[in-house]
Amino acid sequence: MRTHGTWEGSTVRNGNPEPPIAWRYCGHQMKLWRTLAGVSREQLADEAGFSVEFIKSVEQGRRRANLHLLQVTDDLCGARGLVVAAHEYLEPSRHAPQYREFFAAEAEALSVSSYETLYVPGLLQTEDYARTLMGRGAWPPVDEELVEQRVAQRLQRQAKLRRKPLAPFHYVIYEAALRTNVGGPAVMKAQLEHLQEVSQLRNVWLQILPADRQTPTSLSGPFTLLVTPTHRLLAYVEGQNISALHSDAGIVSDFNHRYGLIRAEALSAEEAVSFIEKVLQEL
Repeated sequence: MRTHGTWEGSTVRNGNPEPPIAWRYCGHQMKLWRTLAGVSREQLADEAGFSVEFIKSVEQGRRRANLHLLQVTDDLCGARGLVVAAHEYLEPSRHAPQYREFFAAEAEALSVSSYETLYVPGLLQTEDYARTLMGRGAWPPVDEELVEQRVAQRLQRQAKLRRKPLAPFHYVIYEAALRTNVGGPAVMKAQLEHLQEVSQLRNVWLQILPADRQTPTSLSGPFTLLVTPTHRLLAYVEGQNISALHSDAGIVSDFNHRYGLIRAEALSAEEAVSFIEKVLQEL
């Protein structure tokens, strides 16, 4: 589902997003080992540096276990490497859409670099802008309750922008995204002003790619690059009702090269602020 535009979530069954089966199996095995060793959730949470609620979510398969948690669980429960062995099976698939895996990877990423063509990136959206995309703009149509759930999820993801230790964020936004008039002039005005504000954060670098600087590479669609806690580079690509989180080194390297070419053509961070102000005045 679109993580920047209309869509938010994972594979949906009976109206509810279903986590990947690997998450659920890994969480179940962690719980079995913890129970067998007589270790409480509170003990595991304290040892690993996570909340009890996070441990519960992982054990129920609603969150992905990261390598640190697997290692702590393995050591604390005397699993002799059997819990840590699950890590490679939690790696993103090279082919299947991985919406929830992207959210998990984004949440723990050391850095995020994103190129967007038609929408303001999800982490930079205002509440009204996001609600417009997820409500009136959603297909298939969804009820108001689901819209509010998706908006709340997006706003929750945005907390990463200010979470310590601060992660660096690099954004390049194609000019068309600033002129789509999502929600009407008032919504777009507030959205553009929000972009100006967030660009002042010391860990956010925002560039704009003017329409007269576009290249075939920049017109090929949006994508996001993530650096994982183990310093691996992942590439996330999405389109009409399809997405994929790539871990293959060759594919990721190609997207990294594309991003470098696009950034080289884009306005600098200082020029971007002036460009947004110009668009604001034209509304």
